Amino acid sequence: MLDFESVIHLPTPLVRINEGVFDAKGVEVYVKRDDLTHPLLSGNKFRKLKYNLLEAGGRPLLTFGGAYSNHISAFAFACKEFGFEGKVIVRGEELNEQSSPTLSFVTSQGVAVEFVSRERYRDKQSFATDCNYLIIPEGGSNALAVRGVGELINEIGEFDYLFTACGTGGTMAGLIQNSPPKSQIIGVSALKGGEFLKEDIANLLKRGFPENATLLTDYHFGGYAKYTQELLDFIVDFESKHGIRLEQVYTAKTFFAFYDLLKKNYFKPKSKVILLHTGGLQGRLSELN
Repeated sequence: MLDFESVIHLPTPLVRINEGVFDAKGVEVYVKRDDLTHPLLSGNKFRKLKYNLLEAGGRPLLTFGGAYSNHISAFAFACKEFGFEGKVIVRGEELNEQSSPTLSFVTSQGVAVEFVSRERYRDKQSFATDCNYLIIPEGGSNALAVRGVGELINEIGEFDYLFTACGTGGTMAGLIQNSPPKSQIIGVSALKGGEFLKEDIANLLKRGFPENATLLTDYHFGGYAKYTQELLDFIVDFESKHGIRLEQVYTAKTFFAFYDLLKKNYFKPKSKVILLHTGGLQGRLSELN
């Protein structure tokens, strides 16, 4: 049996944050601090991996990702910490183990890395030749991940709106799966052209995209891992007010979307709004530190 409890800190805190604008709009705002599960296996990454690791038993693990993927970083740490043989397929045959801090960390954990062309990377079924591997999808999003993320809902009680970053759809699907029908789950795509995520989420749920869910696709700031000065200024301002660190790939875009909708009177008075901090601080820009 895997000893998660000695490594992962759950449940994570639900912290109320206060600003005059919240009072003026009549909303209560909380941050679900899933960044505090573990420094290297934080937030939604542990929740998505949990049941995959239990399913694997003693089998080796194989997954996929880009050079700056939070998922492959968490995957590598989990392999070392819980005693799994692991391998990562990385998009970009021109890369090597030193091409990013993420890739350097992955190899430091004893996980094998194979660099492939972007064309071959798209054909992920071609890597399923060794049936001994348990294959975990890019971003960790599968039915087992949905189950793990869904457990978060049990930690937060009643709410009206819950915001989450959306990269592959697994986290949003898990939150939808367990949320009360009258509560709204709002996903913020970190990708440019993220409309396709609705279909991916529906497939993970094995039903249509639900009415109590909204996917926002206009807060990507140029696309995955891209950002603007406006977003960086937002991070600095938010951290100065609340002492909670954000990163520019996922969480800052999600929190920015909330503040923008607040200005536009999106929320009903007396609403309880939860901002899910999905971790990923390993990808934070060094100039923000």
